[in-house]
Amino acid sequence: MADGNTPASSNGIARDQLRSIVERIERLEEEKAALANDIKEVYAEAKGNGFDTKTLRQVVRIRKQDKAERQEQEAILDLYLSALGMV
Repeated sequence: MADGNTPASSNGIARDQLRSIVERIERLEEEKAALANDIKEVYAEAKGNGFDTKTLRQVVRIRKQDKAERQEQEAILDLYLSALGMV
C-alpha cells in the first residue's frame, strides 16, 4: 500500500527506515524520562530548601506564558473572585 502514509514495501529501505524511526523514538523517550527525573530531583531539592513546590510549578507555568496571555488570565481570575465576593 503506497498511500503516502505507509512504506511502499515491508522490506528493504522501508524496513530500515522504520527501524531507525522506532529506535530514535525509543531513545528520545528514554531521554524524556531522564529529564523528567532530573526535574523531579530539582523540585525535591527546592522542597528541601523550604520552597513550596506547588507554587514553584505555578511560577514555571506562568513564566511560559506571554505577558498578554498572563494578564488576560489574571483579569478573568479577578473577575471570578469578585463575582464570588472573594476580593
